[in-house]
Amino acid sequence: MATETGTQPQPRKSRLFGILFFVVIVLVLAGGFTLLQRHSQYQALAKETEKSTVPTVAVTHPTTEAPDEGLVLPGSMQAYVEAPIYARTNGYLKKWYRDIGSRVRQGELLAEIDTPEVDQQLIQAKADLDTTKANANLSKITSTRFEELIKTDGVSKQEVDNAQGDYAAKQANVASSEANVRRLQELESFKHIYAPFSGVITRRNVDLGTLINAGNGGATQQLFALAQTDPIRVYVNVPESAAPAIRAGLPASLELSQFPGRKFQGKVVRTAESIDPTSRTLLTEVDVPNKSGELLPGGYAQVHLGVQISGDRLQVPVNALLFRSEGLRAVTVDSDNKIRLRPLAIGRDYGTTLEVLQGLKPDDWIVINPADSLDEGQPVNVKQIAQKQAAVPPPAGGPATANSTPPAKEQKQ
Repeated sequence: MATETGTQPQPRKSRLFGILFFVVIVLVLAGGFTLLQRHSQYQALAKETEKSTVPTVAVTHPTTEAPDEGLVLPGSMQAYVEAPIYARTNGYLKKWYRDIGSRVRQGELLAEIDTPEVDQQLIQAKADLDTTKANANLSKITSTRFEELIKTDGVSKQEVDNAQGDYAAKQANVASSEANVRRLQELESFKHIYAPFSGVITRRNVDLGTLINAGNGGATQQLFALAQTDPIRVYVNVPESAAPAIRAGLPASLELSQFPGRKFQGKVVRTAESIDPTSRTLLTEVDVPNKSGELLPGGYAQVHLGVQISGDRLQVPVNALLFRSEGLRAVTVDSDNKIRLRPLAIGRDYGTTLEVLQGLKPDDWIVINPADSLDEGQPVNVKQIAQKQAAVPPPAGGPATANSTPPAKEQKQ
């Protein structure tokens, strides 16, 4: 009995030891799991932090223009002949006969000027002319008499020379007085304002009683503005790349927003034969018949030139350009998802898009709304955006985007 009683505590100690050992194992496993979970969280946070430091950019492809489209350029319409009309004499406006919008013919009377001062000057000049003629006639008679008297030694040679010299001086005074009369007669004729050519009055700056001063001493001295609007001139700046195709006689047409669906046919009549070094364009003049007068000087028109542009012509959105100190740049993304800055040569401006002459290819990925902080070789995350126009299919080596298959290098990762 004593032996059995002494051996009973051993099973209780074994169970207690087992329970403690199990608790320790559970705690160790729980601690290891917690450490492992925290390590994985730290790694995920580090990856997320590293990923957030790489900017995400939206990319798209340049769009390709239709190859059969003619050259379309903005132009400003001008009158074929336009001249401001000034007065050549002083006075007051007596009457005007034509107002703005009036169509006049060459030589038609436009206005009359009252010139009382010039009239009095002309009367005075004619009186002075009569006086000089009378004096010249008296000098002539005296000179003739002295020439007869010298034959009888009635006068000296000196007196004859003086009479002849006085007669010559009086003749010069007559010529001067006649010239002065003719000058005032010309000023007198300028009181009538005539149209120098056929056209339409586009401006009238004077009214009855207005003080008129001779000359073009400022805008207030301009009486009328006359314009010949048939034909109408349109000047356009042709890009240097298309300049070799521009020649006299090339067909052209105008499109105006106020006449939808209509085209006014004309032709190229001349070019500047020189490239403007500032804009790198060729100044070209297009003349369009305007017998109906529908085309108004100063208006805006789209000029279609009959030129077929060869090669691919690309367009990019205006918000895809980056202005740097070294010049205009387009931000592209290569197959390694790294930034590449491309210099561009820009052609026509379509408002929301620009024509690219050099610097891009149809399969390039360009960044929309690039940040100024983007630099050459900088890694980025890309996201493709939808295009309004049909874009070129993405190349096999293009950048990895959310909507496109990543390149082979990205698949290996």
